[in-house]
Amino acid sequence: MLIIGNPRNQQELSGRWRRAGKRIGLVPTMGSLHEGHMSLVRASLRSCDRTVVSIFVNPIQFGPGEDLAKYPRPFIRDCALLRKAGVDAVFHPSPSAMYPPGFSTSVEVSGTVLSGLCSPFRPGHFRGVATVVAKLFNSVRPDAAYFGAKDFQQAEVVRRMAADLDMGIDVRVLPIVREKDGLAMSSRNAYLSKTGRYAATVLYRALRAGRDKIVSQEGDIRAVKRAIRGVLGREPLARVEYLEISDAGTLEPLSSLGGRVSPTFGGRVLMALAVRVEGTRLIDNMCVRVPLGRYRRQIRRK
Repeated sequence: MLIIGNPRNQQELSGRWRRAGKRIGLVPTMGSLHEGHMSLVRASLRSCDRTVVSIFVNPIQFGPGEDLAKYPRPFIRDCALLRKAGVDAVFHPSPSAMYPPGFSTSVEVSGTVLSGLCSPFRPGHFRGVATVVAKLFNSVRPDAAYFGAKDFQQAEVVRRMAADLDMGIDVRVLPIVREKDGLAMSSRNAYLSKTGRYAATVLYRALRAGRDKIVSQEGDIRAVKRAIRGVLGREPLARVEYLEISDAGTLEPLSSLGGRVSPTFGGRVLMALAVRVEGTRLIDNMCVRVPLGRYRRQIRRK
C-alpha cells in the first residue's frame, strides 16, 4: 500500500492507473477510522480496480471553538486497517500541501441543500467541505467516491457540486453503520465517557419514535416532532441543537406530511437532528417512506 503526501504525486499515480484502464474509487476521510469508514472502503474495493483512501483533517471546515486541535489522529492504526483491507493507496497530504501560501480559492454550493440542518449552526463549514472535496477529486481523479449517510447533508452538498461542475464522478452514499445499541458510528464518539456513551443512544431511540409515528400514520409533523422530543427530553445529558423533518430529495424543511415529496429518494422524508452530549456534538438521521395516500386523505377531509 502506497502512502502519498503530495497532490501532484497522487495525480501522477492516478494518471498511470487511468491509462491502464483501471477504475478508481476514493473514500474521503479525516481518519480515526471505524466500521462505518471500512464499509465504504469495502464497497470501493468491490466496485473499483484501485481504491484510494484520503486521510486529511481539513482545517477550513472547522469553525472557531470546534475540535480541530483535539480531533483524533491515529494514523499508524488507520494505515494498518487499510493495508489489511487491501487498499491500494492512502492520500495523506499536509495542510500546507493542500493550502499552500497564497491559496485563495473556495467552492461554495447554494440552494435548498443548505436551507437548514447543520448549515445555520456551522457557518462556512460546507464551503470548507466542498473546497476540500473538490481538491481531493482533482488529486485522485476517481471514477466513484463513497460517503456515509450519517453526514447526509454533506453527501448531498458533494453530490450537488459534482453534478453542477460536470465532474463525471459517481458519488455513492451508503447506509449508516450503527453500534449494536443503535448509536451511529462516529469518530467523535471517542470523546464520550461511559455514561455519555450510554446517553448518546437517545438519538437513535428518538428517531425510531418518529419513524413509528410516521409509519403508523398517527399524526402530522408536529406530532412526529413531539414524539422525537419526548424521547430526547427524558435524557438529562442530551441538549438538542436542532430537529428537522425535510424532503430527503431536496432537504427543504416540510410543514406537512401530506404535501408533494420529491421522488429523488423514493418519496422519503428525512428526520435529522444534532444533539450535544457532554459537550460533544453528535448528528444522526433516518429516512422514512411516507404513506402519502392516508395523509392526503386526511388533508382533504380537513
